Amino acid sequence: MFNQLKQFNDLRNQANVLRDALAQEIIEYEKHGIKITMNGNMEVTEVTINSDASHEQMAKTLVIVINEAIKRTQLIMAKKMRSMGGIPGFN
Repeated sequence: MFNQLKQFNDLRNQANVLRDALAQEIIEYEKHGIKITMNGNMEVTEVTINSDASHEQMAKTLVIVINEAIKRTQLIMAKKMRSMGGIPGFN
């Protein structure tokens, strides 16, 4: 039982280290004057809109920019997890 508690505690500590490391990563993506800045924990930290496009076009572009920023963040997360040894039991 103590071995399982130690494994759980180790896994929790690894998750905290990973979360802190990802928070330091900055991902930016810009398209048609709309820029999203996101950290590695997939938290949007900044949105900048410098566009003369219509409201409808800006809304469409915003969706594209957010989705692309998320994809790039997920790639960084996967690389970071691999470099830290991955998730025990899933390697």
